[in-house]
Amino acid sequence: MIQSFDRAMAIATALSSDEQRKWWTINDLSKECHLPVSTIYRLLYTLMKHGLVEQDAVGKQYALGVKWMEFGLRVLDRIDYRKVIKPMIEELAREVEESVYFSQPSGVESIIVDRIDSQHNIRVYDQLGLRIPLNIGAANKTILANMTTNEAEQILLQLIEQEHMQPFFEKLKEIKQQGYAVSFGERTENTASVAAPVFDYNQKVIGALSIGILTYDLKEERLQFLIEKVKEVACKTSQRLGSY
Repeated sequence: MIQSFDRAMAIATALSSDEQRKWWTINDLSKECHLPVSTIYRLLYTLMKHGLVEQDAVGKQYALGVKWMEFGLRVLDRIDYRKVIKPMIEELAREVEESVYFSQPSGVESIIVDRIDSQHNIRVYDQLGLRIPLNIGAANKTILANMTTNEAEQILLQLIEQEHMQPFFEKLKEIKQQGYAVSFGERTENTASVAAPVFDYNQKVIGALSIGILTYDLKEERLQFLIEKVKEVACKTSQRLGSY
């Protein structure tokens, strides 16, 4: 029974291994899975009964069935984002030894929904539930930068003057290309923030991870280290939420 399951999963893995290819012949699957054609045929028959594999009746080729998508969507629907994101925030805070935040968009603002405080006596502190206009700060700008142009425009029309729109969009374009944002003293003097976007399984930006820093002794080397770390952990977080 276990061997049959392992072999069935080998077939499913083969069928999903090439993004450019949907259909496979039995002979191709036999070579890929290192199994006899007769074994492949028997397993395909069982997988088709359960909707896990579909057959092209004309070409006698095989592809993954939609049942896998149904399973995947059910799992994704049950994901509690905060349970996934919390350990990633904790990991980032341990590595950088600074205050770390996760912010989510809400209308024309963002809300700080999770936070790990730095252990330093003097540190950046923003309270949970704090609402900040989306045109202010690194976290918010990286969220805006990864929204659709129409979404970002509708938000910015409510926050900034028309004459400032074009330069603001140029900045957002730069942020999206580089994958992170940095801000200095936009809300509090002598502080800075670095942030990177977090995406869900639909490739939609759902928020941003950010690191709050005091700037009185901030060196360029330290800033680059923080940028790389926030990008790395934000990417890992997105992957755990189903993004690719």
